[in-house]
Amino acid sequence: MEILGTTLRICVDDLDRSVVFYERLTGSAALRFERGGVSVAAVGCFLLMSGPASEIDVLRKVTATIAVKDVDEAVTVLTGVGAQVLVGPVPTPVGRNLIAVHPDGSVFEYVDRRAVQD
Repeated sequence: MEILGTTLRICVDDLDRSVVFYERLTGSAALRFERGGVSVAAVGCFLLMSGPASEIDVLRKVTATIAVKDVDEAVTVLTGVGAQVLVGPVPTPVGRNLIAVHPDGSVFEYVDRRAVQD
């Protein structure tokens, strides 16, 4: 499985104010979307998230987002080396993702940019 990069996940109270800071920091425009009651802004290598405490508390448990070429391949590799897939693969606004827990207890999101075929 080829890892293409990682995204740092940051839970914030004021998404609009945080977006301004991270856009200036990275020189990138934010890509905004909503998912499960959480407002999200992807800015460069940062994924900013804001929403209800019950949702944010769950999201805080995910260490980082790891970009891969193919989430299906990630499932095979992850389970082959002892990780457990908790959720997914499922479609997202930009591709597909899954949540996996590694044998050491670390939780990661794996994402690809492959469009879901109808």
